[in-house]
Amino acid sequence: MEILEILLRCVEFGKVNKNAPYPPDMRGQDGAEEITQQALAAGISPQEILQNALIPAMERVGIKFRENKIFVPQVLMSAKAMHASMNYLKPYFTSGQVKRKGTFVIGTVAGDLHDIGKNLVSMIIEGNGWEVIDLGVDVKTEKFLEAIQKYPGCIVGLSALLTTTMPNMEATVRKIKESHPNTIVLIGGAPVNDDFRAKIGADFYSPDPQGAVDYINKLVA
Repeated sequence: MEILEILLRCVEFGKVNKNAPYPPDMRGQDGAEEITQQALAAGISPQEILQNALIPAMERVGIKFRENKIFVPQVLMSAKAMHASMNYLKPYFTSGQVKRKGTFVIGTVAGDLHDIGKNLVSMIIEGNGWEVIDLGVDVKTEKFLEAIQKYPGCIVGLSALLTTTMPNMEATVRKIKESHPNTIVLIGGAPVNDDFRAKIGADFYSPDPQGAVDYINKLVA
């Protein structure tokens, strides 16, 4: 459907609305905001909009980011366009008309105030049809445990950018696995790797957001 192709392109390239100057080659054209309203007015279901425009657009963004074809500013613009569209779909999520794939709880571990990596992962996962609960930065273990109680069956993502906060990540993973052994835990961040993941008992490590998306999508496929 042509209108969904246009919306996909708006999100992929970060065209938020008609007034947005970015990207320059789409200046003056309708953006994600207008196209989403037009699609809904034309009777296209919110589920179709999500499945056939937003999810494939954010997948493309995630893959291009992984391959260093685009960088953080472009990802942020795409996420902004995605959220502009999502604002019109949110009522359908809350009414249960649109189904989420699942719930993903994410936070930067205690002692660490870095959030760019966490935010990128959040945005790409949300764009792939998941409900994201972002606990923020400097998140204590108790806060993760509370979120797991509140959202049964959720998947948890832990981020760290400092080597000094890796022990906190380890302590959080161990505590989660002790009290909720079936909870899937992903880790990411500059100082961590797959050896560290294995050592602390987490389920998955990805060096980039798209790897995390691919992994959790497989869990619900």
